[in-house]
Formats: sequence, C-alpha cells, structure tokens
Amino acid sequence: MHEQVSHSSDTDHRYSRRRFITTALAGAGVVAAGPTWLSESKAGAARRKRAATDIVTLGRTGIKATRLAHGTGWNGGGRTSAHARLGEKTFSKLLRHSIDRGITFVDSADLYGIHSYVRTALDGVPRDKYILGTKIWPRTEFWNSPSGGAKEEVDRYCKELNSDVIDICLIHCMQNTQWPQEFERIRDELDELKEKGRVRAVGVSCHDLGALKVAASHPWVDVIYARVNNVGKKASMDGSPEEVGAVLKTARANGKVVVGMKIFGAGELVKPEQMDASLKHVFENKLVDAVTIGMMKPDEVDDTIRRVSRVLRA
Repeated sequence: MHEQVSHSSDTDHRYSRRRFITTALAGAGVVAAGPTWLSESKAGAARRKRAATDIVTLGRTGIKATRLAHGTGWNGGGRTSAHARLGEKTFSKLLRHSIDRGITFVDSADLYGIHSYVRTALDGVPRDKYILGTKIWPRTEFWNSPSGGAKEEVDRYCKELNSDVIDICLIHCMQNTQWPQEFERIRDELDELKEKGRVRAVGVSCHDLGALKVAASHPWVDVIYARVNNVGKKASMDGSPEEVGAVLKTARANGKVVVGMKIFGAGELVKPEQMDASLKHVFENKLVDAVTIGMMKPDEVDDTIRRVSRVLRA
C-alpha cells in the first residue's frame, strides 16, 4: 500500500485564505458569478457525472428518457429479429438487465416482432419508469397488410405492449423525399392519436439522405431516427459523416429530437477503437439527443454503458 501523506495544515491555510478573500470580495459586491476556479470545478464535476443512463429531456416533446436506448431490432425484418430469436425468456432477462442498469428507453418496431417480448420483460415495472418507442411499417409485404393509416396499428401495438400510450411512434424507413405526401394519411392519424394522448411524439426513421433532409425541416416531425457514425456509407449511413452531420445539426437547430442509430455501423464497427471513435464523433459534435444500440448480451449492455459514459465525460 502507498503511504498517505497528510497535507491538512497546508489545506486549512489555503482554505482560510480563500474564504477570507471570497468574503471580502462578496462584501464589495464583486463575486456574484463566483471565482474562476469554482466555475471550472463545477464544469469538471458536471462532465464527470454525465453518463449513458442520464435522464434527458428529448427536445420540445417533454419526454424524459435515458441517453442510451436498448434497441431490439438487430438484423430485424419480417416481424423477427436477432433479439426475438433469443426467445422470450432470454430476451426478458436481457432487457431487465438493461432496466436494472438504469436504461429506461426501449426502442422497438412492428418489423421486429418483439412487442410481446417487451411486454413480458417490462411486466411489473411501473409504466412511468420507462419510455416506449415503436415504428409503423407502412408498406405491403408478405408479412404486413397495412391499414394505410395509424389508428389500427397503434391500437394493436398498445395491446401487444400492454400500454395505453406509445411515447414515440415513427413511420419506419423513409426512403425518398416524397414521404410526407406518400404517407399523409398515417401522419394525419398520428396527429389525431397525439391529440387524444395515445401517442406523445411522432416522426420518422430515415434510410435516405433526401428523406432525412426533408425530416430535418418538416413541421410535422417531432423525432428523427438517423443512421450516424464516423465512417459513412461503408457503415450503413446515408451519406458521408460531414453530409449527415450537417443535416442533423440543422434538425436539432429546428427543434427536432435526433436519435442516432447504426452507431456501430450495423456490426461493421466492432473493434473497441472503432466503437469509441464513432461514439466520440456522435457526441462531441452534438449530433444527437440520444442513441439506440441493439445490445444482445448483458455484458454488451455493461460495456456500452461504460463506453458511452466515458465519451460523455471526456
């Protein structure tokens, strides 16, 4: 063990002198803003305290969620995903591990076939202790016969999730600049549901740079899910980091909530240094309000929390 050396007398002297100076200046009305060393100390403490599991307010929606969401759609499609293929018991343990570690933002979608598993995993957790996000797949597929609107879908989602309210409901996977016209009825019905309190915030997930640019300024949009990392198209982005970054900054300046996805490039960025570089790019450039990451194991949850928190405190 290292021997501890006491500096109490020196510390007491410095503290007494500092208190004397501060008191004297306060009497003269000089230290309303506090001394520089104190401001810097507070700023440093604030950085040290920032974490992936901080509860943050998502833009103008008023929704309070953790910076890190647990994504549930790894390799999702056709109402299944790698998360769904874990089976209900294993998935429930995984999501409860995230909840126990402080992650209270759950990102799902009809496409992933995961709603009933999410319901089971969250059974017993007070509804006001977590945020539910999901997405409407608007296209006819072998597995999907959309109503053309949103009421029928949201009613079903609420039953599947055992919730009266969907916190964030998106139109899934926008692929061109015409999506506001193409899915006007869905937008109108989501607005009605929002007015009735069945949905708290609406928006889109984007898989196209043009669609993302439209979402960044469209008045209907509250929330945008955007593919973002430090690599670009080789890692499942819709453009270069510079192109996408500029659009996301515009979106946030316009009051949109931006949730980053594909932070690790849909599995392309798996080396520790790659993951850290992507997180650093996303958070240091203030491109997002939150991120969703499809963690598959409890140790991945723990590792991601550590990585995100370390970047936030840097």
